[in-house]
Amino acid sequence: MSKKIIIVEPHGFCSGVARAVETAELILERYAGQPVYCLNEIVHNRQVVGGLREHGMTFVRSVEDVPEGAFLLLSAHGVSPQVKACAAVRNLKVVDAVCPFVSKVHAEVREFARRGMSVICIGHRAHEEVIGVVGEAPDVVHVVESVEEAEEIDLPGVFPVGVVTQTTLGATQVDGVTAVLEKRFSQLQIPASTDVCYATRNRQGAVKELASCTQRVLVLGSSNSSNSRRLVECAESEGTESLLISELADLESLGWECVECVGITSGASTPEIFLYEVVQKLRTSFGFGEPERLVSVEELSQSFRLPEI
Repeated sequence: MSKKIIIVEPHGFCSGVARAVETAELILERYAGQPVYCLNEIVHNRQVVGGLREHGMTFVRSVEDVPEGAFLLLSAHGVSPQVKACAAVRNLKVVDAVCPFVSKVHAEVREFARRGMSVICIGHRAHEEVIGVVGEAPDVVHVVESVEEAEEIDLPGVFPVGVVTQTTLGATQVDGVTAVLEKRFSQLQIPASTDVCYATRNRQGAVKELASCTQRVLVLGSSNSSNSRRLVECAESEGTESLLISELADLESLGWECVECVGITSGASTPEIFLYEVVQKLRTSFGFGEPERLVSVEELSQSFRLPEI
């Protein structure tokens, strides 16, 4: 009897990532032969970035690396107003592929700052999304990564305090930090709807269900993908071994002799072709059978209009 693979639904691309990747592909098609640049990775996935690079896109770390007047794509993670201003000075043809959920967080920061409030951003301060959010009002936005930082943060005497959140965080992390902030700041103001996007929440709930019925969970995604790393943490919270798989070679040294049932999910920036390749590898090299599907949530993905190109 073959060993079992269970693929959980939903997994893979969210609507914001799909929009960004489609935008990148359309630019390359429409302006074939012309140099097209992207500031940072369009999404945090090596297969996506590698594919776009093969089709002619050049990835840069700074606006200053882009020749004046060239096409510049801004990633799904968003950027600060300062970056956009620099691009304008260089007369770049800018196409902004920021996820609309990230744009929502930027707008919240601008509104809090307009009202003269201090702002706490729950998130990872080195992540591109958070860097862009902080850039909306760097004098008043303070990043908090953990419960410990929430307990220690010393804000200037400006109240009330507004809170925003990186869109790809885990619910447990956000809830824990928010609880501390609510105790410390009596006039804490939180957006009416959560900043953690629907795809992040759905995939985290789904992987917990997957972990409850499998021996091992594979999360397909790149090591710099925040939402993929959170999926690993969610599966581990159920007491199940969980591993982040960035490339097929990662499967080789895991030891498959005693694993009779493996679960698979993928981060919101991971293309479906990589999941297919992993399944084929498990079947041809490690004795697993045809995959089964576990539908955890019937996801009604939102459809976003592409930016003007």
